Amino acid sequence: MAAGLAMDLMAIFILAYGLYYRRHHRRDLLFAYVALNVGIFAVVSLLLLQRIEIAVGFGLFGVLSIIRLRSSEITQQEIAYYFVAIALGLVNGLAATWPLTALALDGILLATMYVADHPALLGRTRHQVVTLDVVHADPDLLRVDLESRLRARVLQCVVTQVDYVRDVTVVDVRYIAPNARASVR
Repeated sequence: MAAGLAMDLMAIFILAYGLYYRRHHRRDLLFAYVALNVGIFAVVSLLLLQRIEIAVGFGLFGVLSIIRLRSSEITQQEIAYYFVAIALGLVNGLAATWPLTALALDGILLATMYVADHPALLGRTRHQVVTLDVVHADPDLLRVDLESRLRARVLQCVVTQVDYVRDVTVVDVRYIAPNARASVR
């Protein structure tokens, strides 16, 4: 169990501090990833030590799965970090049985996150919710207005709300930032 704990702490440190925090700078989620990971590790280790039947284990994880992630906005990217934090806890909790396999899986999970979330991969693509002080009936005029305001090429825009009384439009925009230099870490 000590080897599994050491591997788990090393893996979550790399994921939470080395990758996530350095790239996204959200301290609240960094703490959540570490706490969730260590909690999962502890539960899995306890299940293995007590030789509790697999049905109880699945029931426990069923309960964990219904817990809603409550926070300010959580992106799909941050949910992926949650999933990997859980997977690392599970893998390393089972590490006593197969330590080399667990170490290899840790490496695969961390390498995947490093590459998939690397700023150089899709660093210029941005997402933003924009509130405009005008309502555009023509989608082409909306796109031109957004490109002018954002000074960027709009890839996709979806109107999520229109208020004709206040003359306001809320638009979910995906665009390519001009000359955006992604920091490579």
